[in-house]
Amino acid sequence: MIEIKVPELAESITEGTIAQWLKQVGDQINQGEYIAELETDKVNIEIVAEHSGVIKEFKREPGDTVEVGEVIAVIDETGSAATSATSEEKAEATQEEPKKETVPAAKEEATSASSTDRPLASPAARKLAREKGIDLSAVSTADPLGRVRKQDVETHGSRPQAQPSQAPAAPKKSPAAPVASDDPAKPVERVKMSRRRQTIAKRLVESQQTAAMLTTFNEVDMTAVMDVRNRRKDAFVDKNGVKLGFMSFFTKAVVGALKEFPLLNAEIQGDELLIKKYYDIGCAVSTDEGLVVPVLRDADRLSFAGIEKGIGELGKKARDNKLSISDLQGGTFTITNGGVFGSLMSTPILNAPQVGILGMHKIQWRPVALDQERFENRPMMYIALSYDHRIVDGKEAVGFLVKIKELLEDPESLLLEG
Repeated sequence: MIEIKVPELAESITEGTIAQWLKQVGDQINQGEYIAELETDKVNIEIVAEHSGVIKEFKREPGDTVEVGEVIAVIDETGSAATSATSEEKAEATQEEPKKETVPAAKEEATSASSTDRPLASPAARKLAREKGIDLSAVSTADPLGRVRKQDVETHGSRPQAQPSQAPAAPKKSPAAPVASDDPAKPVERVKMSRRRQTIAKRLVESQQTAAMLTTFNEVDMTAVMDVRNRRKDAFVDKNGVKLGFMSFFTKAVVGALKEFPLLNAEIQGDELLIKKYYDIGCAVSTDEGLVVPVLRDADRLSFAGIEKGIGELGKKARDNKLSISDLQGGTFTITNGGVFGSLMSTPILNAPQVGILGMHKIQWRPVALDQERFENRPMMYIALSYDHRIVDGKEAVGFLVKIKELLEDPESLLLEG
């Protein structure tokens, strides 16, 4: 017998939650095939079978928390699916009749299906299909390799499903079951938080409890940046194959400001300050699983096109649930853009152990006084800097935001200082 154990994940991750089993007891499995999907604090990981054989037993159930090195399944490397089924039938024949269970037709079909028939699908697609009760093998996809994507499941779910001609399938566990209420006129629903959402909640609370967090604000006239984008956007796309967005301007401005105010690119370790001389900028991305902050490495060495491509790739990996642990570790400063959701102003929470985070917001046309007699409508954006007051004083924080404002209102300076 071969034991399947939770593999080493990353230095900072010691446990996870079994999201789903990708096989069933009695299935034949080949070396290298996926056997389970594990949800960790940061990413979902598929556990691979290192030996071929027949799955004899699952030690844990979906939703169980498991630790690195823990045995979660057992494989019989000498058996086969056919012989395993025969053995089980013989065993059942020797048991008393009342103890024999009746298996619904749909479950029998699923059990007898070949392991090679399991469709290729992204973890996000599998999770959504599991929640909606959709059979992935029935989902059509336009992917040339036949891989089912999340959007394929969403599209499939919007179409009416055919009624089964055989016995009803075994009931599926609902991730969100209604709970009883004392007042039937006021129904409620109890939903278990995902591991990632629990981790996000825990770390945000810890950040507020351990740091002396304070937020300061300023506003930026986006006229010059928008003018550059409008004049250069077509040529930029033709040359680089990517759109010229606002994030490259803000990333360049942040790097320039961090060089002038290095304490905002630091962290506290005991009674020492670790001031970093490199610029790995975290870019907050909202996904269906929760907020993640993948890191753009060595942002100070990247061109505008390099920044846009890097952020685009990280965002796509985040939405497809393809981020690796290394994509999420080691940032020195974070940028979050609530403006994409329409936020006009906010106070972002620090991404510990970092001591600074910049909040971008919606561009809003407002009348701006040019002098005592004249005013114009200008595209304005509020920006917010949350910082750890333990090592960053108000003077530095305000100076940091002023520097970003100056760089953005004079985009040419970004080429020299960003």
